[in-house]
Amino acid sequence: MREDISFDAEGATLRGWFYAPDAADASGGHPCVVMAHGFSAVKEQHLDDYAEVFAAAGLACVVYDNRGLGASDAAPGTPRQEIDPWEQIRDYQHAITYAQGRDDVDAGRIGVWGSSYSGAHAYVVGAIDRRVKAVSGQAPLVSGRRSFESLVRIDAWGPTWDAFAADRLERARGGSPAMMPVVTDDPAGAAALPTADSYEFFTRTQRERAPSWENQVTLRSIELFQGYEPGRYLPLIAPTPVQMVVAQEDRLVASELATAAYETAAHPKKLVIAPGGHFDAYTGPGFEVSSSAARDWFVEHLRVGKTG
Repeated sequence: MREDISFDAEGATLRGWFYAPDAADASGGHPCVVMAHGFSAVKEQHLDDYAEVFAAAGLACVVYDNRGLGASDAAPGTPRQEIDPWEQIRDYQHAITYAQGRDDVDAGRIGVWGSSYSGAHAYVVGAIDRRVKAVSGQAPLVSGRRSFESLVRIDAWGPTWDAFAADRLERARGGSPAMMPVVTDDPAGAAALPTADSYEFFTRTQRERAPSWENQVTLRSIELFQGYEPGRYLPLIAPTPVQMVVAQEDRLVASELATAAYETAAHPKKLVIAPGGHFDAYTGPGFEVSSSAARDWFVEHLRVGKTG
């Protein structure tokens, strides 16, 4: 059962879906997983597939678009298509509050799930918000700076930082924010996610599933990305159980960085290796591994069908 929802996030209205399991939970309220998508993505880009797997196992789900993307509003006076990781982290917390306010959710059994950029956010939220009782992140970003250095050619670092400074001056003068594409089919072209698999995923899902997705973000989104270090929060998540699902051949957010960061987390924790690259987690064998691993993690640690 899927319900359209909306909730306030300090002046921005966030919109999404609530999935309720068919079967009643023994405690009267369902355990609930709060879910948002990664960098620039919208909920129609396969988050419904994950929510259906979770709901079939007795987990309610709050699925929403990040502020300024898809169906969700930006805050007044701020541009759409701007991706601020710390605003998105706070919005996870607003979504948790929304879930806890529902009569059909057990406020004491909340999990957070994320993928790629939101996989990073899930770890930060798990570290700073003790309402969270279980965390699962797949193909996660763990270092914005290291990822920036791998995605942006070294001879473009200086000009990119100069562009950040020029954009800040222009915005301070009342000008429009500089924009850039998320993906491009030009191997030499500038894009936020300049890989062939990024282009294939976003253009395919926009065409087939998510016409609301837009191929642009503000330049400031990249500035904020390169200063974001979510991996540093992994040691702070314990005693909350944390899972990391890593795509074995991930070249967008390097799998070796993720697995190294995983070692810094304290138990209880679990590492799962999924086949394929970054976007293979959403379809085919990769989806079977990633979705079932997260489902089982939440079922175990949110104690589906039991009280407490």
